[in-house]
Amino acid sequence: MKGETTVDLFNFKKPEHFFVTGEPMIYMADVLIVLTMLGIVFVLTYYKKWRWLWDEWLTTVDHKKIGIMYLISAVLMLFRGGVDAVLMRTQLALPNLKFLNAQHYNEIFTTHGTIMIIFMAMPFIFGLMNIAVPLQIGARDVAFPALNALSFWLFAAGALLFNISFVIGGSPDAGWTSYTPLAGNELDPGPGENYYLLGLQISGIGTLMSGINFLVTILKMRAPGMKLMKMPMFTWSTLITSIIIIFAFPVLTVALALLTMDRLFGAHFFTIAGDGMPMLWANLFWIWGHPEVYIVILPAFGIFSEVISTFARKRLFGYSAMVYSMVAISALSFVVWVHHFFTMGSGPWINSLFSITTMLISIPTGVKIFNWLFTLYKGRIRFTTPMLWTLAFIPTFLVGGITGVMLASAPADYQYHNSYFLISHFHYTLIGGTVFACFAGLIYWWPKMFGFKLNERLGKWSFWIFIIGFNLCFIPMYLIGLKGMPRRIYTYPAGLGWGTWNMIETIGAYLMGIGFAIFVYCIIYSIRHGERDTTGDPWDGRTLEWSTSSPAPEYNFARIPQVNEIDAFWYRKRNKAMKVEESKPLKPIHMPNKTGLPVILSIFMFIAGFGFVFEWHLIGIIGLLGVLGCLAWRSLHEDKGFYIPVDIIQQTEAKWKKVSARGKSITS
Repeated sequence: MKGETTVDLFNFKKPEHFFVTGEPMIYMADVLIVLTMLGIVFVLTYYKKWRWLWDEWLTTVDHKKIGIMYLISAVLMLFRGGVDAVLMRTQLALPNLKFLNAQHYNEIFTTHGTIMIIFMAMPFIFGLMNIAVPLQIGARDVAFPALNALSFWLFAAGALLFNISFVIGGSPDAGWTSYTPLAGNELDPGPGENYYLLGLQISGIGTLMSGINFLVTILKMRAPGMKLMKMPMFTWSTLITSIIIIFAFPVLTVALALLTMDRLFGAHFFTIAGDGMPMLWANLFWIWGHPEVYIVILPAFGIFSEVISTFARKRLFGYSAMVYSMVAISALSFVVWVHHFFTMGSGPWINSLFSITTMLISIPTGVKIFNWLFTLYKGRIRFTTPMLWTLAFIPTFLVGGITGVMLASAPADYQYHNSYFLISHFHYTLIGGTVFACFAGLIYWWPKMFGFKLNERLGKWSFWIFIIGFNLCFIPMYLIGLKGMPRRIYTYPAGLGWGTWNMIETIGAYLMGIGFAIFVYCIIYSIRHGERDTTGDPWDGRTLEWSTSSPAPEYNFARIPQVNEIDAFWYRKRNKAMKVEESKPLKPIHMPNKTGLPVILSIFMFIAGFGFVFEWHLIGIIGLLGVLGCLAWRSLHEDKGFYIPVDIIQQTEAKWKKVSARGKSITS
């Protein structure tokens, strides 16, 4: 029968090139990976930290530590994705360069987009959610702490599986959207695309779990008196994002599963030869993909709202309008996906309908811009590093939004769509929106995570070099897009008028890399020389996370706070409600136990994914049986947690108050 595929459980045939060879950069990466692994093993062994690693990090269910692990992973992925970007820009700096061949360029092009969206932006946002949201709503942890740990470790397993592809088996090369039939077996044989499908599937399951977890946490675990319309704006953005995740990510899960069955088991969901529909993949991908844009943008809006309100020293203007506009954006995000393929022949009526919905989504987004501007109006603004990132966001995102409205016009989109004009548009929204917010949020909540502030002088150097490089890189892309330079090309001939602009773009990309390097140095420098936060409130904050010590204790709050107003901590400070709250008697605090099950289950999931990547079905099945065994063990063992006794709480709180009093006396 045509297209029939037989599954041999004992087929362990290796691909022709199991280890990727032939590229000097790959050999360098191999050496660096081996040296890094040996270095980590040596340090952990020499300083006898293996037990510490297991007890404090691998088995933790503390939302704050899980958030830190998300952020470490995201920064590493930002480095990896950034290196890919610099390599692409180097190849395109001049006409007819041969720095990268076509195949290598396609692989880097694919991994750059996938890593930046799935394995950098998503964990960065989830890291900040984990750090801030439970503290902002006055909770002691998330609703399901063990599930939260599992979410992170599944993300880590998916990210690791995807990232080893460039040294074992070969990277995916069908673009980050993996359109069929290009991503099918006939045009893309080998394990590369399987890495994409299974890495995203494993990571996506963790993301869906996080969406459910944060939805329940925010709805059921808010402090007494904190009604929905008294929540901080970042918490509101997390709530709405969680709802989008719950509706959008199952679509991606189904699409990835269908394409996996096409590739591994001979199904024909997307192959014309078997009466499948290649366009079905494009529709399923973007039904998830455009809500995904708002999954990483809406929390960014929440971060900017917190930063603007704090450093303008004003209550957020138009709080209710901000909330309703986010709700409107979340609803509209599910009815705009066809604008990603206006040029694929959907017909004038369909294109017109989705043009209108795409333009409509700009209205609630514009409302938010005015809310932020009116909050800044007559504010006593402090130009800290988080505030600089936030102020830079407003004009940058405005440019991205206006060009988005231009692209929303279906007839005009035929000119813009496959050009560098589109590339510049979505980088202005995703970098200007999400990446700027990640930097702003990381610096803003850094003292709450680690107990010290990042160096402002180095932070501002990093900001200015990055922002200059960003605009130098992406403004010319609008121009060469209008000059006709198509996207997804790895070289171009001389004489088309693109060379000078591409060289400027490449210089800008290197400046962004320098800005990132300075930021990393800022972190290293600040570990030893950063200003210590002894008060728990280094920014004169407005929300509840600033009412506890920095770093926050395991239990977050000795007494669950009572909320009476928006900006609850600001209200308590101004009305001297802190002393009344501290007079309440302490009680033992119930906390969840640590567990190693999430990391063990994720290892089995990685084994399953690795087996199916190479179509070693027996190994894949063994991995899945391990996952089922972990789930069964969890179901049969009840975890009742433990209680922190009052005397331990008193000692912790007394120690913080002593340090805080000493810090206040020094500053005064």
